[in-house]
Amino acid sequence: MPVYRSRIFSPIADPFEKLNPSSGILDLRDGFIDVENGKIIAVGSASELSEERRKGAISFGPDTLITPAFIDTHLHAPQLEMIGSYGGHLLEWLNRYTFPTERKFADLQHARKVAAELFEELRVNGTLTALMFSTIHTAATEAFFEEAERTGFRAIIGKTLMDRNAPEWLMQDAETAYEESRALLLKWHGRGLLRYAVSPRLAPTSSPQLLEHAGMLKAEFPDVYVQTHVSENQLEVQWVRELFPDAKHYVEVYDRYGLLGERTVLAHGVHLSDPELEVLHARNARLSHCPNSNLFLGSGLFPYRHVRDRGVAIVLGTDVGAGTSFSLLRTLSEAYKVLQLQGERLSVHHGLYWATLGGATALGLEQVVGNFEAGKDADFVVLDFESTPLLRLRSSEATDLDERLFALMMLGDDRTVHATYLAGELAYSAPSDRA
Repeated sequence: MPVYRSRIFSPIADPFEKLNPSSGILDLRDGFIDVENGKIIAVGSASELSEERRKGAISFGPDTLITPAFIDTHLHAPQLEMIGSYGGHLLEWLNRYTFPTERKFADLQHARKVAAELFEELRVNGTLTALMFSTIHTAATEAFFEEAERTGFRAIIGKTLMDRNAPEWLMQDAETAYEESRALLLKWHGRGLLRYAVSPRLAPTSSPQLLEHAGMLKAEFPDVYVQTHVSENQLEVQWVRELFPDAKHYVEVYDRYGLLGERTVLAHGVHLSDPELEVLHARNARLSHCPNSNLFLGSGLFPYRHVRDRGVAIVLGTDVGAGTSFSLLRTLSEAYKVLQLQGERLSVHHGLYWATLGGATALGLEQVVGNFEAGKDADFVVLDFESTPLLRLRSSEATDLDERLFALMMLGDDRTVHATYLAGELAYSAPSDRA
């Protein structure tokens, strides 16, 4: 039975719900995680171990920290190769980059190549659970599922649904989209660590008939996920008003087809009205905040406090490829800045909760991942406080752990990940000469 030893930092409760955020944190200066058959069987102080087990532990050193593996609640699997493409707001960017890139996934070999690169990139960044869009192509969606299964990744994937306002070669009629999605769902949903998400891209690329068929899938299989986009861009919001003139607002477009619920994750929500937030709260739907993407596309500043005060759950997504990094540390850095511009602050306790247990809770996975409770899967990441010369310098000047962690949140990226462990097995190890 392997024992892993380092400083351990993990959420045990939602710090957003506590007056003292630190009371929701497990912090062991010299701690251990005991793993058996891929599960955590014990967590505690290294002093509790026998001398023999303490000496035999896999130790990562004094300048490392073990945290739960990261959870990304919104990304686009086929957009890996277009990340960082220059220029354009949302609708322009979709037509210039997204649609031509996704067309390539009609080629199964291309899909398999990108799938392998995608899951490697996630492991390098310490992410072992993700909710993601595929393309409209059934075979490409299969390729993403197959690679996730091969590597032991916990993935929730959905075939993208579009039947209007997109190139002809990326559209399907509602009935075909329903049948192909249903077949994928029956094959992959609940297979090992894999789950399926009904995935209309966004309201403007969905006819009422397509949304009706998406709702039929959700009604037929209540435990599947739903993922889509909402109110990312002002022009998009206006377009929805024109396309659905009888809807009270953007959120109602999804609600009328039964697509909102506790397993629904809507990306962005930058421009939601109070009536829309009331509906989201009533349906217990979640919003995936994607700060990196929102800044890159100039979509606006997510109104964190306003959304939270109305009781809507907020989680964190990279939104690759509009987001320009797979790193949830980089994403948290951008989230901090977005909140700063609105007179709010994001502590490291809140940020790391978002990236771990918060994401697990939003996806209904809090019983299996997200923190270090006995019985949960041993998915964790080892972070290095000295992974770069700048972090080494900044960490040496820190006066306490919170200050060191804040430096990680602001300056960290994939280089900060020393190792990633999936079900207690090494899934990625950083090159020894990287720094």
